[in-house]
Amino acid sequence: MSYDERYQIDVTAIAEYVAEQSRPEDDHYVFAYHITIRNTGTVAAQLLARHWVITDGNNKVQEVHGQGVIGEQPILAPGEHFRYTSGCVLETPVGTMHGSYQMVAADDHRFDAPISPFMLAMPRVLH
Repeated sequence: MSYDERYQIDVTAIAEYVAEQSRPEDDHYVFAYHITIRNTGTVAAQLLARHWVITDGNNKVQEVHGQGVIGEQPILAPGEHFRYTSGCVLETPVGTMHGSYQMVAADDHRFDAPISPFMLAMPRVLH
C-alpha cells in the first residue's frame, strides 16, 4: 500500500433548494447541502478546517474559510463517516460549490480532502 492510500477521505454532497426561505423577487436563493465525509483510508483523521469556493450564475465567487464544520471537528476512524447539513445563499437560481477539508491524521500527517464540484439549482431552472 502506498503512503497516500493511508489518508483517504471521500466526500459526497447533495444539494437542495429551500423554497420556503428563498425570495426570488429579491435575488435571494437559499440552498441546503447535505455532506457525508467517510474515512476510506487506514489511519484515523480529524477534520480541522474547511475551504469552500461558491460561484453563482453571474460568476460571482465567494470563498469561505473556517474551523471545523457546524461547530465540530470530527475524528473519523477508518471506515467511519460523519454527516452534516449546512446552507448558503446565492443571488442567482443556479451556482456551484467545491472546496476541501483540511485534515490531520493520528500520526500528525496533514492533508487536504477534496470536495468535488456540485450544483446548486432551483428546480425547473436547468433543462
